[in-house]
Amino acid sequence: MSTATYPPPPPYYRLYKDYHQDPQSAPEPPPPIEGTYVCFGGNYTTDDVLPSLEEQGVRQLYPPGPNVDFKKELRSLNRELQLHFLELADVLVERPSQYARRVEEISLIFKNLHHLLNSLRPHQARATIIHILELQIQRRKQAIEDIKSLPAASLTLVQVVPGTLPRNGAHNRNSWL
Repeated sequence: MSTATYPPPPPYYRLYKDYHQDPQSAPEPPPPIEGTYVCFGGNYTTDDVLPSLEEQGVRQLYPPGPNVDFKKELRSLNRELQLHFLELADVLVERPSQYARRVEEISLIFKNLHHLLNSLRPHQARATIIHILELQIQRRKQAIEDIKSLPAASLTLVQVVPGTLPRNGAHNRNSWL
């Protein structure tokens, strides 16, 4: 069986043959997918909504509602996680057969921690975009200032350079070599 090093292009390239003469001749792109779709065997949705812990069948360890103090709750869950790890170590030493309950409690704390962190992701994304845009504005303002300073610098060079050049006939031809 032989295979080509460079396979031929897909057949739909013919749809774009007159694109340079008439850009409107190319077909319109397909509309964006809405709702659910299957990709690599997994079902995905275009709605980026974080399901609540109750919807996932997980007990929520922090107070419900939109006014959650994330910093306080994350610290509280982190301390609780540390305590449960110490208790797990104690149980493994004293009563090794009873470790399963402690592992389930640690798993519950981790799920709550991850849910809180995932709740912060949209805010983090907005803050990152704001920071990137502020940096772009700062760079563009600096570029404008650099461009504005160029005429003054070039005028200074135009005034200074003629005085440094040798006068006609005052130089030796071999001095330039």
